[in-house]
Amino acid sequence: MNSQSFDDWALERGQDPVKMVGHSPRNDPGGKVLPSSPYLLLGSTEAYSGKSALTLGIAQYFQQQGLQITYGKPLGTCFEEGPIKPGTVLIDEDVRFIAETLNLSDEQRYPTLVMLDPTSVQRRLAQVDSTDYLAQLQQYRDRPPGDIALIEGAGRLVDGQVFNLDLPQMAAALDAPVLLANRWSETGSVDSLLAAQQALGDRLLGVVLNAIPRTEIEHVRETLVPFLEVRGIPVLGLLPQSALLRSVSVTELVSRLNAEVLCCRDRLDLMVESLTIGAMNVNSAMEYFRKGRNMAVVTGGDRADIQLAALETSTQCLILTGRVAPLPQIISRAEEMEIPILSVQLDTLTTVEIIDQAFGQVRLHEIVKAQYVSRLVREALDFQRLQTLLGLPAIATAS
Repeated sequence: MNSQSFDDWALERGQDPVKMVGHSPRNDPGGKVLPSSPYLLLGSTEAYSGKSALTLGIAQYFQQQGLQITYGKPLGTCFEEGPIKPGTVLIDEDVRFIAETLNLSDEQRYPTLVMLDPTSVQRRLAQVDSTDYLAQLQQYRDRPPGDIALIEGAGRLVDGQVFNLDLPQMAAALDAPVLLANRWSETGSVDSLLAAQQALGDRLLGVVLNAIPRTEIEHVRETLVPFLEVRGIPVLGLLPQSALLRSVSVTELVSRLNAEVLCCRDRLDLMVESLTIGAMNVNSAMEYFRKGRNMAVVTGGDRADIQLAALETSTQCLILTGRVAPLPQIISRAEEMEIPILSVQLDTLTTVEIIDQAFGQVRLHEIVKAQYVSRLVREALDFQRLQTLLGLPAIATAS
C-alpha cells in the first residue's frame, strides 16, 4: 500500500475510506485526529513477531526525514544469562544494538526500568521488590522526546503485568498510541489482533503484518486487510517472509551449542538460513546439499566424505558431532573456502533441536539485518498514513 494512498485503495473497492476505518477518531485518517502524542509505543501480539525490526526501520526512516528520535524499552527482555543483581545498570541488548545503529546519544535513549528475567520476577513475587515501575515510566515525560519517541514493549501484550508494565498499562501511562507487529498466521492473526483491539481500545493506532509468504501477500491484501479495516484496525504494512531475517549468525550457534571453533574464527559473522543433516550416502548428500542455501550442515565427525561434500556447496558452517576430530585435509579445505567448522559435545538430535530453536528465536543484532530491515520497511510501510495518524509534520515521500 506504499505506492497507493489508503483512500484510493478503498475507493477502488467501492468502499468509503472513512467508514472502512471505523469510528475511532485516532484511527480515522479521513476525519479528525486526536491530539498528537510525542510517543509511539511499538508492541507485538507474540514474541519474535518482528517488533524490534519494525522499530528500527521506522526510526531509520524518520531520521532520514530529519526528525529527532528518542528510543527506549522500559521492560527489558534481551539480557545476558545469569541473575541480575539489585542496583545493576540495566541495558537490554536490543536497546544497545538499536541505539548504536541509530547513533543515539545517552540523552536520546530512555532507561530500561526492569528486566523480565526469572530472578527479577521471583523478587517481585516474594515482595522483595515493591518498586512502582509505572510511576517510574511516567518520569519518561521529564525527558524531551524530540519529534517522536519510539517506546518498545515486550513480546506480548500481557508481558510485564507483574511489574505493572504490560503494553496497555504503558500506553495509558504515556498516553501513547500503539502500533502492533503481528507475525502472520492464517489461523491465528485475526483472533490475536481482535483481542489486541479489545485490550487497547482507541489506543491501537494500527498493525503491521509480518513474515507473510510472498505467494500469500495478495490473498492477505484482498481478504484480511479489508476485514480488519472495517473493524477499525488500520493495516499499515504487509512485510514479506524473509530468510535473512530468520537467519542466525554462526556466532549465535557457537554460543547456543557451546561449540569449539576449529577454524575460520574470523568468519563467525556468516548468516545461516537453513539446516541440513548429513546422514545419508555421499551421492545423495551432494544432490541434497546443492538444493540448499546458506546452510549449517550437521554431521558426524567421522563422516569425512559428507564433510567434503558440504564444503563444496552453499554451506556457512560445518557442525561436527560425536567427539571425533576432523581429518587435517578437511580443516585445510574449510580454511580455503572460509567456512567455519564447529565441534560440539552433543548428539546429532540435540544439536538439531537447539539450532531449530535458534531459527525460531532470532533477534536483530547483526548489521546486515539492520540494513535489510531499513529497505524492507521503507518499501512495505505506508509512512504517509502513519504520519497522518500520529499527527506528525508533513514528511516528503521517500524516493
